[in-house]
Amino acid sequence: QVQLVESGGGLVQPGGSLRLSCVASGFAFSSYAMSWYRQAPGNERELVATISRAGGRRTHAESVKGRFTISRDNTENMVYLQMNSLKPEDTAVYYCNARVYAVHYWGQGTQVTVSS
Repeated sequence: QVQLVESGGGLVQPGGSLRLSCVASGFAFSSYAMSWYRQAPGNERELVATISRAGGRRTHAESVKGRFTISRDNTENMVYLQMNSLKPEDTAVYYCNARVYAVHYWGQGTQVTVSS
């Protein structure tokens, strides 16, 4: 079955950096676009970034453009989110997402807290 497992979250000071990782299994990873979402307390889950199957096309939400970068390694079934210049408003649970045969799959999430 499809499994997504995120890691790399934690507590970081404003202006700091984190790199989130997601390992995927149970489907043909290189055949699907991958995304990162986040959800802050009291807010709806929002799309942060998406990367195409081969990694040639990437889109990022306006709120993170220029600070976050999504990437992937199809040889390792991994997708990453490099987060720089973190702000307190980036605090959220971050989720890896794959849409396989029109079904959304999610990992368990990893908490990112930006605070001094």
